[in-house]
Amino acid sequence: MSPAKAPSPLIRWLLIPARIVLVSFLLALLAFAVCLLLGILGLVISAAVRGVHSNMTVAYREIAFPAAIVVGGLALLAAVVMEVRHQHRQRTDPH
Repeated sequence: MSPAKAPSPLIRWLLIPARIVLVSFLLALLAFAVCLLLGILGLVISAAVRGVHSNMTVAYREIAFPAAIVVGGLALLAAVVMEVRHQHRQRTDPH
């Protein structure tokens, strides 16, 4: 039996951007979901206190979507930094 082969350098370099985009997208999606939940809860509580009907589209447009954009950008930056550090560490590791 032959030992398991490591992926070729070309495939490793193609997987790096895929991992970065996937992690950034998933974190942005998670932030959107959490901020949407909190925005809806906040709007419902605010409307109940004031005794008016709430406009739920505000939760999407004004709260969740901008928060997801910000978190997605920060996640993209963090993922790039982590991948660069990982690649640098692999290159300098004597093993």
